[in-house]
Amino acid sequence: MNKFIMNKLLAVFFILLTSLLSTTCLLDDPLKLPFQTYVPQNIGDGWEIATPASVGIDEEALRDLYRYAHESSEIWQIRSLLIIKDNKLVAESYMKDPADRINPTAVWSCTKQFVGVLTGIAVDQGLINIYDPISKYLPNVPPEKSSITIENLLTMSSGINYTNGGKEDTLREQKPSNIIDFFLGLGMRWLPGEAFNYNDLDPTLVSAILQKVTGLTLRDWAREVLFEKIGIRRLDWKTYKDGTTMGGWGILATPREMAKIGQLVLDEGKWKGEQIVSSEWINEMTSGKVIADMAVINNIVVGKILFGYLWWSDDIENKDKEIWMSGAGGQLVNIYKAKDLIAVITSEPNTEPGFWFGGGDVFERIEGILK
Repeated sequence: MNKFIMNKLLAVFFILLTSLLSTTCLLDDPLKLPFQTYVPQNIGDGWEIATPASVGIDEEALRDLYRYAHESSEIWQIRSLLIIKDNKLVAESYMKDPADRINPTAVWSCTKQFVGVLTGIAVDQGLINIYDPISKYLPNVPPEKSSITIENLLTMSSGINYTNGGKEDTLREQKPSNIIDFFLGLGMRWLPGEAFNYNDLDPTLVSAILQKVTGLTLRDWAREVLFEKIGIRRLDWKTYKDGTTMGGWGILATPREMAKIGQLVLDEGKWKGEQIVSSEWINEMTSGKVIADMAVINNIVVGKILFGYLWWSDDIENKDKEIWMSGAGGQLVNIYKAKDLIAVITSEPNTEPGFWFGGGDVFERIEGILK
């Protein structure tokens, strides 16, 4: 056989052998850590820790929930699961890396819910009126956008012709030198308030308005009026080139910090007895303002639900109200208000949409842990 051909065949053989060995190693490498315990660690971050039995949680059902979260290949994306009951951290476990307890990761669109809470603080302080047109706060607003109100932005109904799928990569690459001028330069698809359109543009304009009235980046103002007050110290928040804090996404946080926002909302704006944001705003923010007739949100089938001021709600018939934060890939803070229960789930943050966390039986099992 020709020596050249022999060398080529040997090269191909070694490539195939390497590929086979790599595949075998990947198959042997578990996607998640084995379940050991759901008992939380006390890391001095302000969370009071309680046993499941002390707050009426079925310990066997809780153990089954965590075994499922660790062992099911159906939900291989899940990274953490925390349970908070009666204002106490009852259970937590980290399916991929225990360092997730203290290392912030991207929570994507949960950023919008942070912006919702901060908007309420600005309203409480008399800095803004959500029924005002955005032209009162932002310069160079074109005439066709002059009737857009802050409330339109909070309900994702500005009418500006923008979809996340179309311009999102442009924003991530930060190509616009001035993000606000870029957004305001887009055309109109609907009249303000005419249609719900889930997007990252509207909350970013809210961020710009809050920066205008406070004289600080939203990140710095949030640290002063919210984060320091409830003990959020590991969070990071990205900004655009022009200094505008990202409003649609951009926050990196730990699951325990996300839980604090959930607890603040569950307690109607209070944290350990201090009123951080008014109960009136919390109730308005979490009450459905528009119907979000979406079959799938972040890969979780939800059907027809409600959207308040940057917060999700299933309060269609005003029964057992559930409200939540939601970010791409499966970053979730579910608040079961009638049960005084919060469940935090984080998942692989950078997967393609087809591989996002889809829930499996997690939510049914969470609701089954109460005695």
